[in-house]
Amino acid sequence: MKREVNLAKLKLNSNVKKQIHKCLDLVMEIFGQDLLGIYLYGSSIVGGLQKYSDIDVFVVSNRATTREEKAKLVTALLQISGIYMKSKKLPIEMTIVEKSEINPWYYPPRFDFQYGDWLRKQFEHGNIEPWPVKEMPDLALLVTQVLLASTTLVGVNPDQLLCKVPYKDFMTAIIDGLPNLMSDLDSDVRNVLLTFARIWSTVATDAIRSKPAAADWVINRLPEKYRPVMERAKAICKGEEKEHWDDIQELIKPCADFMLCEANDKIAEIILSDNVDKSIKIV
Repeated sequence: MKREVNLAKLKLNSNVKKQIHKCLDLVMEIFGQDLLGIYLYGSSIVGGLQKYSDIDVFVVSNRATTREEKAKLVTALLQISGIYMKSKKLPIEMTIVEKSEINPWYYPPRFDFQYGDWLRKQFEHGNIEPWPVKEMPDLALLVTQVLLASTTLVGVNPDQLLCKVPYKDFMTAIIDGLPNLMSDLDSDVRNVLLTFARIWSTVATDAIRSKPAAADWVINRLPEKYRPVMERAKAICKGEEKEHWDDIQELIKPCADFMLCEANDKIAEIILSDNVDKSIKIV
């Protein structure tokens, strides 16, 4: 299967392009003719990669990976993926799905394999399947993003493989992901705050925004005392400040709670409504 896109045309730096090339070579070698599509989405396409952004790669195949293939993916991706401050490489987030698990669409969907640097320690210790279940509500959000804004790196266009996610399934997926998100607040302050900002802005406007754009949206709607928290999260995300929270530590959880409450109120209203014609867009 030939690549559909010349990465030279994408507005990405040379290190990022090298990482993407290595991901493509790896996935194409593993799946061969069973590979249906590889898509670049997320910050690479919308809003631009920031200092701490992931390179988001979505893979659709005709079959599941074997345990040996998962081990090969883990070994390679531990080397391809990186932490910017140490290696000048950005972290890779690669999600692999078997077509039959997402088309026809049902909720909750199931994935086959996912690599993310939040799982690095478990992968390094030999756990190549660190997830407790294969059900992944978050796939509703990923599939929606791929369909709305992605670049086809290999294979057919995503709308030939993926089903549009129903609006209520998209919103239900957000609800299902909230408990785990709040539990990560202490260990991953910046990302959790920015994710809450994206959630609130999306459920209120039916639009997906980049993390910096979502931060701007919520800053204008937060009580004044919480605005420094999101201004800090945005500045760190963009590489304008170093990670530091001690001076506003006592405001972090109340700020997160406020955004969560606002988002939950809107989601509850959406789930109870009879409007099935609404859809998500990317701005």
